[in-house]
Amino acid sequence: MNFALEVHPTEIAFDIASAARAIEAVNGHKRFGFNYDPSHLGYQGVDYVRFIREFSDRIYHVHMKDVWWGHGDGTVGVFGGHTDFADARRYWDFRSVGRGDIDFEEIIVALNDTRYSGPLSVEWEDGRMERFHGATESCAFTKSLDFPRNEGGMFDSAFDGDNQ
Repeated sequence: MNFALEVHPTEIAFDIASAARAIEAVNGHKRFGFNYDPSHLGYQGVDYVRFIREFSDRIYHVHMKDVWWGHGDGTVGVFGGHTDFADARRYWDFRSVGRGDIDFEEIIVALNDTRYSGPLSVEWEDGRMERFHGATESCAFTKSLDFPRNEGGMFDSAFDGDNQ
């Protein structure tokens, strides 16, 4: 059985550097890994696609969850200012999958490149949207991007008469 820590602020690992330190703290134990959630990395300014490539062998679960950042009125920073979600003053907020700033196509490419074969779980949080609509839309968006990895060779091999 594996342990998958969700990487986000308030956890012992909240970015690439602290995730590496967490692995060191458990002496590289092979069962210690991560629940990857790009929303918790994006609004912090952490390269969420690089996280996949850095820790590909330790990603045991993936949350498909979106976020936008750089919004608000300039009075509430990245730490949230003790405001509620969906407060128009907030710098960042969770959004329905596909409606925020996360580039999910790049995530799928990186997951395929690193041969991730686990689940893609929609974790839906969007305080501005009706939940059944948002969850349905997020699931459809995720399915539309989740393409299988090419296992049949590169494009030019299609012209190789011996391998058709």
